[in-house]
Amino acid sequence: MVFWSRPEQTRVNVNKKKEIPSGLWVKCPECGEMLYRKRLEENMRICTKCEHHFILGARERIASFIDEGTFNEMFIEMKSADPLDFKGPKTYKEKLVSDQEITGLTDAAIVGTGQVKGIDIALCVTDSRFIMGSMGSVVGEKITRMIEYATENNIPVIIISGSGGGARMYEGLFSLMQMVKTSAALAKNHDAGGLFISVLTNPTMAGILASFASLGDLIVAEPGALIGFTGPRVIEQTIRQKLPAGFQKSEFLLEHGLIDMIIHRKDLRDKLAHIMDHLISNKR
Repeated sequence: MVFWSRPEQTRVNVNKKKEIPSGLWVKCPECGEMLYRKRLEENMRICTKCEHHFILGARERIASFIDEGTFNEMFIEMKSADPLDFKGPKTYKEKLVSDQEITGLTDAAIVGTGQVKGIDIALCVTDSRFIMGSMGSVVGEKITRMIEYATENNIPVIIISGSGGGARMYEGLFSLMQMVKTSAALAKNHDAGGLFISVLTNPTMAGILASFASLGDLIVAEPGALIGFTGPRVIEQTIRQKLPAGFQKSEFLLEHGLIDMIIHRKDLRDKLAHIMDHLISNKR
């Protein structure tokens, strides 16, 4: 008889596949390309495949636009109050604290002075990550004071709008008043011979567009930016009609005369510096 013995078993250690840390990749909403986040940041948050312009935070915007070391932030001490004692799923105070922690901002706008290729300017940047970049009392007051400073010192005003929220509902009429106040400050700046360049980014909507953002001596926009008073979905539901393709995108609005130019984010600094230099030289 032949007896068979069971062969010795060899234990094999199989290492578990290392999980890829979350947040390393970002999907482009325009073309669907998966983008390495670090490379996207290095490319000014522009898709390397289709050139889609992602939303850029206010501080990142300032860093990419202003000459290094020249920006002086103004009116930092301003903080939003809660005049209506607003209640909802979150109170206004809770919403402010939440967005301050998420964005590192005190409110939806940063204003200050700086230089663009050696040209002195007054600058405001709004940030859609903070209560959709909406304009409450603090945002309106910061912008107004910044414009008044520019008027007194005869330097150009540049406002880079990234606001999808319009007037801030948490403050009611106090917020709506800011539309008039900022517009009045720009009217005085215009009468004094000042220069105001309005830069519209994705999104620029509602009360922001209906006030200071549409009052520029020159109005430029980034490619593909959503610009309008009410979003296309709400308009279609209201009028029960299908809107034209690309309606409210910057390319459509350039074709129909609402804006003057479309400028790629990487070219914005150089082109605006060239325009300002030309206009300032002609005034002298």
